[in-house]
Amino acid sequence: MKTTMLEYCKTVLQKVSFCRKLFLKEYRKARQRLTAHEGAQLKNWIRSYRGEVSKV
Repeated sequence: MKTTMLEYCKTVLQKVSFCRKLFLKEYRKARQRLTAHEGAQLKNWIRSYRGEVSKV
């Protein structure tokens, strides 16, 4: 199965979520690589991901 760039970026961000500085660096790199539509999807995913993490 082929992985999209958006899914790849989500995976990377999940793996570096332990460090805020590294997370922001990877997020900025992801936004440069993604289209505007994918960037908006990533932003929405981050909002929901942060909500999931805070519940744990």
